[in-house]
Amino acid sequence: MDHGLHLLLLSAAVLACGLCPPDALAQAPVGEGSETPQVVVPQIDRRDVKPPRIDAENFEVGAFVGTIAIEDFGSSMTYGARAAYHFTEDLFAEATFGTAKAGRTSYEDLSGSLELLTDSERQFTYYDLSVGWNVLPGEVFLGGRRAMPSSVYVSLGAGSTRFAGDDNFTLIAGAGLRLLVTDSIAAHLGVRDQMFESDLLGSKKLTQNLQVSLGLTAFF
Repeated sequence: MDHGLHLLLLSAAVLACGLCPPDALAQAPVGEGSETPQVVVPQIDRRDVKPPRIDAENFEVGAFVGTIAIEDFGSSMTYGARAAYHFTEDLFAEATFGTAKAGRTSYEDLSGSLELLTDSERQFTYYDLSVGWNVLPGEVFLGGRRAMPSSVYVSLGAGSTRFAGDDNFTLIAGAGLRLLVTDSIAAHLGVRDQMFESDLLGSKKLTQNLQVSLGLTAFF
């Protein structure tokens, strides 16, 4: 009796599964793992981004022009050349050569015809080697469409300054902004303090010679 009832119920279940349409089975929820159809399709406007193709070369060579305030001798135009080697993205070494022509001191102007230095001795020539560190790498935006890679850097070094017939050991402290104009051309805005001891006016003292310059360099 029980065996016949079990067989009847099993036959009814098989018949019900056979009559159920396949689409209904496919659309039936299967618990937490079932996917919910997406109602809103987001419309995203994607813009084309062109990453800067910065040259991988580590050498940088260029020229600069600016003004230098030679202590006790006023401000003069200076120009020269610089070369750098980049060890990493943050650390580099820089060699600089430049020259300027010192003006007259206030004492010379007040005394009239008195000249402390000859024309050749007024030539202010310097060369030095510095180590630099890119402190703040970033970008400078021009308008709303163009951005130029940039870096704020500081440097420390030493060298020699030829002035008033003497060669003076010189300490260098500087800072600057490097702006990558193209893939291989960079513009520089730099400030440097060239410090050396001098007794030209009687007493020995540490002179501060502040320089501000603009320059262009090329990577290769």
